[in-house]
Amino acid sequence: MGAPGPVLLLPPSEGKTEGGRAPTRGGRFEDRLGAARREVIAGFATAVDDPVVAAKVLGVRGDLLDRARAAMRALADGTAPVRPAAERYSGVVWEHLGPVATPERHRILVPSAVYGITTAADPVADHRGKLSSSLPGLGRLDRYWRDLVTGTIAHHARGRTVVDLLPREHAAAVDWDRLVAGAPVVRVTFALADGTGAVGHGAKAVKGRFARVLLEHGPTRAARFTWEGWRASRDGGDIVVRAPA
Repeated sequence: MGAPGPVLLLPPSEGKTEGGRAPTRGGRFEDRLGAARREVIAGFATAVDDPVVAAKVLGVRGDLLDRARAAMRALADGTAPVRPAAERYSGVVWEHLGPVATPERHRILVPSAVYGITTAADPVADHRGKLSSSLPGLGRLDRYWRDLVTGTIAHHARGRTVVDLLPREHAAAVDWDRLVAGAPVVRVTFALADGTGAVGHGAKAVKGRFARVLLEHGPTRAARFTWEGWRASRDGGDIVVRAPA
């Protein structure tokens, strides 16, 4: 299982590093999720053959669409190079989380439209796809993955605290009632001073910093977190991280 401590649910990022090593077995959850992953990847491969459909399904245009279509084709034909998820994702959250040692990578779970869910140690190819997208024959991917993702989180956590740092799109891939029935869950909300949800670069940056404290010190210490005017506080069993006024 790796090092003791809470299991963190973190979103992937649209920004991804390129390259990597030759494809390998699909990581910790391949036995559980491999068949579903192959079905989803085949669905994406069919969708990207048509540039109009690809733009809708992948949510990008122009040069980004060209890169995304090429990446999904490589994933489908088994030639896409892979990197550990912690090294593949390069967005603001992951940048501010910083380097993660291998034992701690196994405590970070990342929902994904393509992979269902991975640890941060698992090999991940360059890819594009939203859990809110639909594929012919599969429907919305958050619904497609929900049972498998929820069961995988519960099995991996095995009763340890699960800390939810997911935005709405990725949280929709989890059956929270089922998960809470099997493991303690701490939800973390990032809010502006007026109580509305915080979004944008600053909210992503503080999420990465907060995740670092969770990894190193756990929820009790994290509930006293402060950074650049952001301040955490308890809200019952959950945590709210508020922006400076």
